[in-house]
Amino acid sequence: FKMHKGMGLVNHVFSEENLKKLNVSNLGIGHTRYSTTGHSELQNCQPFVVETLHGKIAVAHNGELVNATWLRRKLMRHGVGLSTSSDSELITQLLAFTPPLEEDDTPDWIARIKNLMNETPTAYSLLIMYNDVIYGVRDPYGNRPLCIGRLIPVNADGKGKNSLETEGWVISSESCSFLSIGAQYYREVAPGEIVKLSKHGVQTLDTVPRPRGDPAAFCIFEYVYFSRPDSIFEGQMVYSVRQRCGRKLAIEAPVEADLVSTVPESATPAALGYAEQCGLQYVEVLCKNRYVGRTFIQPNMRLRQLGVAKKFGVLSDNFAGKKVVLVDDSIVRGNTISPIIKLLRDSGAKEVHIRVASPPIRFPCYMGINIPTKEELIANKPEFDDLASYIGADSVVYLSVEGLTSAIQEGIKSVKERENGLNTKNIAVGVIGHCTACLTGKYPVKLEW
Repeated sequence: FKMHKGMGLVNHVFSEENLKKLNVSNLGIGHTRYSTTGHSELQNCQPFVVETLHGKIAVAHNGELVNATWLRRKLMRHGVGLSTSSDSELITQLLAFTPPLEEDDTPDWIARIKNLMNETPTAYSLLIMYNDVIYGVRDPYGNRPLCIGRLIPVNADGKGKNSLETEGWVISSESCSFLSIGAQYYREVAPGEIVKLSKHGVQTLDTVPRPRGDPAAFCIFEYVYFSRPDSIFEGQMVYSVRQRCGRKLAIEAPVEADLVSTVPESATPAALGYAEQCGLQYVEVLCKNRYVGRTFIQPNMRLRQLGVAKKFGVLSDNFAGKKVVLVDDSIVRGNTISPIIKLLRDSGAKEVHIRVASPPIRFPCYMGINIPTKEELIANKPEFDDLASYIGADSVVYLSVEGLTSAIQEGIKSVKERENGLNTKNIAVGVIGHCTACLTGKYPVKLEW
């Protein structure tokens, strides 16, 4: 394998020179991460490469193993040494384990992958590269996303040729990555599914069921904030879901106001939906400095607070002397919204009403989203009882859990509909499970520490 890793933004780590060194094959996997398990350091960067009885494999992992501590102890008891603090290294070591019925000269990767899946229930989407094959794996609960794209031949003018032709296959956490490389969305990897990508196409090797008939548990926070709006999950675009959340929020929490706006940019679809449902004008009141990173993923409180101050500009001509409804996608710690409200008031807003297009986040996530402790969450602090006064707003209302789940459920097509392209108007949508642990404290599996 040829490999290049580094700390920092993708376009800083992968220079043109570095990419040329990697461009020697028609097969490859890559990974970007912010740490939820393991320290943020070079040795924890993926993909991980490990030597097995049958040669090297490379593994990329999105998610967080809920029983990582138990697995780490189990591997060490069996004499397996570990060189990183990342739970993803545990996956590579489990894949290196030889199944009892495997012959020395014939690797049984299905058995190895199923052994891994039996050892840890969630949360992971995996890419495993071996020889001229890439295996894609999604945990039985489907907590983390994974989808397949089809590479379309491109003409010299950059336009796609015959869309029925296939030049190759790609696999990614989000479908939004496909367009920029000339690929089309093909389908999702189903919960528990093991797929094989090779020069012969895409093949389903097996599907591992959930224990006890548990429902699926796709992360609901992907819809709320984490994913790009043009990504597709469960047969629907994230943008459309967020817009429906805004409409639900307008029904649950109307307010007398002059205009609706947003905290850009992930809340924009919800704000448009709110404005449409209320019959109010949507107006931009903030402009985003595109050269500042997300405050959500800044590593400490001081940097998050400083990030807010330089993140937005104010379009005061659009709202001076008016009552503003400001729609946000979520309020996690409460550090971002208060300075924004102050910016609007100082710039002439008569009233500022906050509407949040998701429920209060009350519980930490142990499955791959960086919400580490209950104490950091604003919904668990005493100030939450009078949150409007605490953050300087005239009112604050969150979307209910029922409102969020119904907004998602309304757009989901059943597996039969997706496969057959049937008209959805007269077909009942089946019950689809989502992980709402960060909102309700109901985790899809027992947590083992």
